[in-house]
Amino acid sequence: MDEKYAVVQNAEELYHQGNEIGVLVLHGFTGTTQSVKPVYNVLKDKGYTVYAPRLKGHGTHHEDMEKSTKEDWLSSAQEGYEKLTEACERIFVTGLSMGGTLALHLGTQYQNIAGIIPINPAIDMPHLKQQSETEARFLIGIGSDIKKEGVHELAYEKTPVASIRELTALMEKVKNKLHQVTSPLLLLSSKTDNVVPPHNSQYVFSNVESKQKEMVTLPNSFHVATLDHDQGFLCEKIVKFISERC
Repeated sequence: MDEKYAVVQNAEELYHQGNEIGVLVLHGFTGTTQSVKPVYNVLKDKGYTVYAPRLKGHGTHHEDMEKSTKEDWLSSAQEGYEKLTEACERIFVTGLSMGGTLALHLGTQYQNIAGIIPINPAIDMPHLKQQSETEARFLIGIGSDIKKEGVHELAYEKTPVASIRELTALMEKVKNKLHQVTSPLLLLSSKTDNVVPPHNSQYVFSNVESKQKEMVTLPNSFHVATLDHDQGFLCEKIVKFISERC
């Protein structure tokens, strides 16, 4: 997919060459790497090799996103994973929202992933199907579902309806293959989420086949937990999960 618009400031991909442990960090639907940069920074400071790619169609203009497909987003995630395999012996994957969905997808493709850490993953959102049937081309943006005052997520102000259809198809694809996920799993779920209902996390937790799995509730954050009150707690849990498996 050719992107027509330039990448906006703070939406660029992030990469740090560290040790032989790699962590792929995936942002969410209509969002950018800005939303997951706190996680990236903590992992970088711990000495890991960390890569936060910009998903295709994101971080430029909503018209670029309108032309992107679920296959583009899957390719972005897979290319990110393969980039880390060139430099690292073990790889962990974490992601926010649709980034968590993509992380789970990678878990169905690569059985040797050292650990998967979805944050409020989207897997079952029936109301999106209704939204996708509207005749409108764009709907209001879904970014910045954050409890903490004064914090803003860098995300599109408009959501392409075509992209909602693609997201719905992506969720269905991953939902049907959750039983193929066997890597150790740490699932981080906000108690209150105004974008992705918390039952999504429970469904994921119940349907993966990981022998080692844990679900942790984030009590004081909304959907974009990586920028919210529980940010420090969330990062601490991720670092502990990784360090225990290295």
